[in-house]
Parts: sequence; structure tokens; C-alpha cells
Amino acid sequence: MTTDLFTPITLGNLEFPNRIAVAPMCQYSAEDGSATDWHLQHWMNLAMSGAGMVTVEMTDVERRGRITHGCLGLYSDDNEAAAKRTLDAARRVAHPGTKFGVQLAHAGRKAANRRPWEGGNALGPEDTWPIVSASPIAFAEGWQVPHELDEAGIDRIVTLFAESARRAVRVGFDFIELHSAHGYLLHQFLSPLSNKRTDKWGGSLENRMRFPLAVAHAVRKAAPDLMMGARMSVTDWVEGGFTVEEAVEVARAYKEAGLVYICCSSGGNSPLQKIPTGPGYQVHLATAVREGAGIATRAVGMIDDPHQADSIIREDKADIIALARPMIVDPRWPWRAAATLGHEFQPAPQLQRGESLMRQWTQKA
Repeated sequence: MTTDLFTPITLGNLEFPNRIAVAPMCQYSAEDGSATDWHLQHWMNLAMSGAGMVTVEMTDVERRGRITHGCLGLYSDDNEAAAKRTLDAARRVAHPGTKFGVQLAHAGRKAANRRPWEGGNALGPEDTWPIVSASPIAFAEGWQVPHELDEAGIDRIVTLFAESARRAVRVGFDFIELHSAHGYLLHQFLSPLSNKRTDKWGGSLENRMRFPLAVAHAVRKAAPDLMMGARMSVTDWVEGGFTVEEAVEVARAYKEAGLVYICCSSGGNSPLQKIPTGPGYQVHLATAVREGAGIATRAVGMIDDPHQADSIIREDKADIIALARPMIVDPRWPWRAAATLGHEFQPAPQLQRGESLMRQWTQKA
């Protein structure tokens, strides 16, 4: 039986065997940005899931761009060597056709925090570091006030993104995703909530998108053979913030810069956000960007039902379905989706003894 969720798709120069993607998920388990044994098992596990597209977690382009001390990075030779070791291991056990990407990022004013299980709040003065942003506005009360980036600082970060992109090529990633969502640095420039500049980097949307586009062009030049996309918060969910209409314009500009997909998320840039969550609550954002910008989109956000995922693709609301928490709870979610939808799937030979049980579970669901 053929299902829309399991039809191949080509993005740029890459063909993916299905429309299932693993969304980036911070693990907060790196050592000075370098992947550890935790990442080794995590990436290998995701590689065996059957998802055609695996994007590893937010990977920062410099130390001060990390959310926490445990965030992954690609800013040093040690980071590069650890990522290559981990990716090589994942490829050796990956489901046929699986492609791996890295999400390059900078946390900006949301850097220098504790890990979520340590409270997730701003680090104390004894172990923090200076942070930067588009404007000197703290994310929330009690958070550090960032330094406003000057021209030299902006140029430096653009260069850092390009350097990390070159490292991504050497590591062996198949594609690069730019993180311009969830209130991190590229989003901070895009949103009028966090960008109050009066120079060429602020004010109009054309100016606010100037920095993210500079990063996109620099990364494209540094890694010309890698497919590129971006994750974007399509709305801030705050009055006076970044809007869907603006996101469509940014997506068009990203497309002109050589990006071929947008992962459509939302929020993350203000504690005042009011998000109407529920199953598939962001799908309409992916549809709006897809139709408005003429670019492939990835829908994400509380999509766990295989029938719902399949219908989103079938009804042309998005091109790919991205899952995060469902893949943590059920690392074999693509198997479950295949069994539920009556699609044939071929797990690795070592895992095939579980296939009949998976089918039994789906029949009882």
C-alpha cells in the first residue's frame, strides 16, 4: 500500500526516502561544544528510526552563542572531530537513504542559561559570559541584558557561521539548516520585539532580515554543495511582533539566497506569547509559507498520529512532517506509522524480530 507520508521527496540535490523528519532536539550534553557518548547513542538511535531526514540539534557557531554549557557546537577542531566520529557511527547503522543535517545557530540574548533540568534560568555571575543581540533588551526579567552588536560584531558572526559551515562539510553532513526560530539570534534580528535598531539592521522588514540573509549567503558560499534550509518562527504570537506575512517575505528571500525548505515553527522570542497549542497547531503556518513563498515546508508541532501526518502531506498542507518529542518517546515512530498506514517497512535485520509485534500493537490501537 502506498501512503503519502512514505513517498520520496527531492529537496535541492538530495532525495529523501519518505516525508518523515527528526526535528532538532537540544540534548544539553556536550563538553565545550563537543559531542559525547550520549550523542553517539542518540544519533545512532535516530539513524535506525526509518526517518528519511535527521537534523541534529541546535549547533552553535561560537562558545558565547550556546544556550548552556552543555550545548553542541561546531566552532573548534575538537567539536569537528567529535561530530565526525558520531556521524560516521550513525551512518554505519542508518536506515537506507537516511540523510543527516546540522542546524547552525547562535543563541544571542538567550545564551548563558542553566540546563532545563537545572532550572533553565540565567546563569549566576560566577559561571556566566557576556551575551549579544540585535538590541540591548533582555529576554525576560532576571535575564542578562545583551550587548548590542556593532558592525564589526555582526561581520564577525557572519564569518563564524561560514566557518562552521565549512566544518559541516568536512564532518560529512548532507545538509545545513539555519536556526532563525525560537528567539535565537537570527530571530532576534527579524522580530521588532527584540530589534529596536535605527541603522540598516533594524526598522523595516528589509533591514531586519538583512543579517539573517547575510548569514544565508555566507553559508551558501562556504558550503555550495550542501542542500540548505531554515527553521523559522513564523509568528511571535505577540501583538506587534513578527507576523506570518513577514515570514512569507523572509521565506521568499531565503529561497532567492538558495535555501530550499522552511521548517515552520513559532514563538520563543517573548515570555508574553500566547500560543494556542493542540495537535498540529502550527500546520497552517507551514501551509501559509508554502503557498505564499513557493517553497517546500516542514510542518512541526504536536503531530503524533500517523493518520494526521499522512493527511497533512496528502492535502498539500506541507511537504515534510517533523517530529521531536514523539521520537524521544517512540524512537521507532516511523515503523509505527508504516504499520498503522499499511505501508511495508524493512527494519535492519537485527531488529526484524520486532516487526510482528509492532503490527500487533498498531492493530490494537
